[in-house]
Amino acid sequence: MSAASQLAVLPPHIIQAVNLGKHGAAVFPCQENKQPACPHGFKDAATKADAIMTLWRRYPGPLVGVATGAASGIDVLDLDLHKEGADDWHAEHCARLPATRTHRTRSGGLHMLFRHREGMRNSASRIAPGIDVRADGGYIIWWPAAGLDVVSKAPAAPWPAWLAEMAVPPPPPKADLAKIERGIEDADRYVRGAVRGAVQAVASAGQGRRNDTLNAETYALARFIPEGHLTAGQIAEAMAAAALQAGLTVPEIEKTITSALRARGGAA
Repeated sequence: MSAASQLAVLPPHIIQAVNLGKHGAAVFPCQENKQPACPHGFKDAATKADAIMTLWRRYPGPLVGVATGAASGIDVLDLDLHKEGADDWHAEHCARLPATRTHRTRSGGLHMLFRHREGMRNSASRIAPGIDVRADGGYIIWWPAAGLDVVSKAPAAPWPAWLAEMAVPPPPPKADLAKIERGIEDADRYVRGAVRGAVQAVASAGQGRRNDTLNAETYALARFIPEGHLTAGQIAEAMAAAALQAGLTVPEIEKTITSALRARGGAA
């Protein structure tokens, strides 16, 4: 059977999924409750017609999920207008919002689509209560494939600067090398060099390597604790500053540093 013949007998939502894939959207099947039907969620998303049809054949789902962010080239402003505060925010700012592709959601809210902006990630209520962002690391349901209204068919617009400023988290603080140096000024030159190297390694670690790098460098520095060259507190302070610069969250940092120090026998 030809590809065209296969498409002709598919349910409408899968046909829409294939069409979305042709335009660069990474799609995957979702269940009625909006949860992914496939085992790895948006990480299973595909853009090629054969791969999309295989996904739905293996993991049938009535809803079409679209991976947001760089995967599909779009970010989404998710307005849950039924939540307290969201409707007020929208009323205050709607005149400033650009014309952009907009969908009605099942709950009566809006999905406003914008071109993906580098550095844009998921956030919940950062802008205002009930105003979320779906970007790198997230997904949305493509509600038009479920029969809901397309409020605006305008092309996805760039993020307006004022809104991007509200949506993007502030840059992580820079590792205060001067403070770290003061904290270890009594240590010998070799130890100070080791701390500087560890701080640089953690601060410059990319996504996917940050926690492992923090763990390894903290573990390595802990060898200086039994000899009295460094304290666990000095190591934790230096590593935490570097990890914040790398973009890790405080809970992640505390957990990793504590684990590394305990594994080396240092005080946690």
